[in-house]
Amino acid sequence: MSQLFEADANRVRQAVDAGADLETRDDRGRTPLLVAVTENRLEVAEILVKAGADPNALDGRHDTPWLVTGVTGSVPMAKLLLEAKPDLTITNRYGGVSLIPASERGHAEYVRLVAGSGIDVDHVNDLGWTALLEAVVLGDGGPRHQEVVRALVAAGADVNLADKQGVTPLAHARTKGQTAVFRILEEAGAH
Repeated sequence: MSQLFEADANRVRQAVDAGADLETRDDRGRTPLLVAVTENRLEVAEILVKAGADPNALDGRHDTPWLVTGVTGSVPMAKLLLEAKPDLTITNRYGGVSLIPASERGHAEYVRLVAGSGIDVDHVNDLGWTALLEAVVLGDGGPRHQEVVRALVAAGADVNLADKQGVTPLAHARTKGQTAVFRILEEAGAH
């Protein structure tokens, strides 16, 4: 296995300086940058990004370094990868952009950052859900998910965009008893 997969930033830097292949793959099809992002090794990721590692390199599960930032919710990592100009339209195995898993998991600070990056805040995944729908349907309605909903509303998310069954975020919030989320959506013009 390449030194580029090491956790030690000095060893990774040595490998980069020696001309190691930045896009080498492990047995799961992951690049060193994808592994560094997954394990939240910011210093290693920074070395790899500055050396030109691809933030869009797909692995065997259809993840990329950029997409994984939505799962981890790491704002420092997202900022680093945004500098590398990732393709914000690449989707994961569920057809979602990075904003969708971040919304589901309640990564509000990440959602605020990425929602302002030019990403499609109303992207619909293969399940028929937007980031806003995921925040409501899969969220718990607590403070973290309330902040995600506020961030998406502030970024211009369509609060009336329904799922495949025609159920709106507001209706989901009502059904799930998410009173605070319901109020946020209602104040934003949801019906």
